[in-house]
Amino acid sequence: MVVPTRKIRILVVDDEAGFTGLLKLNLEQTGAYEVREEHRAGRALATARAFKPDLILLDVIMPEMGGGELAAMLAADAALKDTPVVFLTAAVSQEEAGRLDGLTGGHPCLAKPVGHDEVIACITRHLRRAPGG
Repeated sequence: MVVPTRKIRILVVDDEAGFTGLLKLNLEQTGAYEVREEHRAGRALATARAFKPDLILLDVIMPEMGGGELAAMLAADAALKDTPVVFLTAAVSQEEAGRLDGLTGGHPCLAKPVGHDEVIACITRHLRRAPGG
């Protein structure tokens, strides 16, 4: 008997709906991920509590609240404090991200534009379990 495995849950918090929709589509097409989009930073904490993601991809610059502030709120939440957060932003260039060893504000960072394979590699690197596990 084959025991079905739970898909890896990814929450993408970014105010650009076109970007998040494409990222969701690309990740879910692999069959390994379940992706939820949140376009309003002010609702992201409640969305994360309800969705219980394995990893959060978080934009840095959003209209309501900055990604750094939201990351601090996630870290202070007992249910979410161990959820890895990866900044996914155009606020730093790929060159700058490389010079910072891929870290911004103490969190891993991917600079937009970013390729599909790079996003998956980053997710895999920062998850506590492998896809399908």
